[in-house]
Amino acid sequence: MAAHPRAGTPATAEDLIDVAAVERAYYELAPDPHDPGQQVVFGTSGHRGSSLDGAFNEPHILATTQAIVEYRSQAGITGPLFIGFDTHALSIPAWRTALEVLVAGGVDVRTATGDAVTPTPAISRAILEFNENNEARADGIVVTPSHNPPRDGGFKYNPPSGGPADSAVTATIASRANQILAEGMRSVHRVPFEKARAAAADYSFLDHYLDALGSVVDLAAIADAGVKIGADPLGGASVDYWAAIGERFLPSLTVVNPATDPTFRFMTLDTDGKIRMDCSSPNAMASLIGAKDRYDIATGNDADSDRHGIVTPDGGLMNPNHYLAVVIDYLFTHRDGWGADAAVGKTIVSSSLIDRVVAGIGRRLVEVPVGFKWFVDGLLSGDIAFGGEESAGASFLRFDGRPWSTDKDGIILALLAAEILAVTGRSPSERFAELAQRYGTSSYARVDAPADREQKAVLAALTPDRVTARELAGEEITAVLTRAPGNDAPIGGLKVTTANAWFAARPSGTEDVYKIYAESFRGDDHLRAVQQQAQELVDAVLAQR
Repeated sequence: MAAHPRAGTPATAEDLIDVAAVERAYYELAPDPHDPGQQVVFGTSGHRGSSLDGAFNEPHILATTQAIVEYRSQAGITGPLFIGFDTHALSIPAWRTALEVLVAGGVDVRTATGDAVTPTPAISRAILEFNENNEARADGIVVTPSHNPPRDGGFKYNPPSGGPADSAVTATIASRANQILAEGMRSVHRVPFEKARAAAADYSFLDHYLDALGSVVDLAAIADAGVKIGADPLGGASVDYWAAIGERFLPSLTVVNPATDPTFRFMTLDTDGKIRMDCSSPNAMASLIGAKDRYDIATGNDADSDRHGIVTPDGGLMNPNHYLAVVIDYLFTHRDGWGADAAVGKTIVSSSLIDRVVAGIGRRLVEVPVGFKWFVDGLLSGDIAFGGEESAGASFLRFDGRPWSTDKDGIILALLAAEILAVTGRSPSERFAELAQRYGTSSYARVDAPADREQKAVLAALTPDRVTARELAGEEITAVLTRAPGNDAPIGGLKVTTANAWFAARPSGTEDVYKIYAESFRGDDHLRAVQQQAQELVDAVLAQR
């Protein structure tokens, strides 16, 4: 995709949403329950959409929350439900709506003291902490579209496992929510917001999170080394958390930009010219990259703080795959309390450099489909000590091998960069250079190709026998995968590997495209050849229908 001419430049008035219009549409637009684009659809991170498109409106949240209330009853979940929201314009309206339905359904609701914004990992942490000490099971809701543009809203359910709900749970909730929409909302029970808020108990997510933070990251080592950290919340829910971390533990930490605004007017434009709080994007992170020389480690988080971006003076913004490789190499050689059999989890579209690093440290690799939900059970049991996605989302166990969060935590991944520097004396980018010298340097990229709904369905249901090619970019094909080797779950697409390269093709859940991820250890020219042949191969398969 060609970059927008203004990518990486500060947003201007013409880029900003009309907050009042977005909120008004949430309450006034009625979605068409028979239009697939206006139904409740749970992707890898919950239901997302814009009120302006009839895809995220009050009926969606009423129906989805009612479905969650019913699901909790059927599943025997009787503990509290922890709910939080981020800084997007639609998050507070959706939180208010959800409270009205949850309280009407007799749910014991816990929400942030002072109605403060709450990061995704703090919700996961609260669920796990409660369930560790009580017989009744707790669960949670996070109202966030993550790094999506300001016009979008998002709604995610985390069951008692603390992480994103699996496909069976989300299918049950979405199906019931769409049934409620189609029946004209007759099944929805709600109470006035004032009554709902009075019934919901205050919970200090921030204090509970910070009180346990030293059990997962070596804050003392960072403080003793005096690592200068510049933390940019990108206008998101981590803003008060970073301020408190600096005040309590790390006096050398600076909150780079403490401002919050639902227009996110302080952002630089992403590659496509939109405002997007993507901390893995050099264009969205342009301001922090420009300030990299002021800090030993600079970090960014997306709006709900489940993703991380790492900036070093010597390397700029690190490629997410590169940082994951560094983290894995460091953690498994600096966490003596982890079990010898604890594995490394990666998604099927993450870099193969991770495979080489894992082999080098003598650990087991668990390769799963895209989506952090696939790591939840392993992190909960300790069978997986680290789980990470190519899109800059990860979590890992506490020092003693117990789970920290079963959802992505961008805050601990950001702090870990400072720990790595404090403990080893080398920045994450310097440590990556050492890994690249040892295991090889790769070229990695993702491109999109057009595909209609029928073609995307074909791609998602492929079987290996549909691929008849024997070579990819001059190398023998060693595997054609439609199921993940780590758990035998369908990957919803195709992965083809050779000795030095691979590509994976997956249909987009929101656009009429399919995504091609590709990597080569033979340089940029070979990567382009892999990408070209990958598109030709997939297009040929799709043409067969």
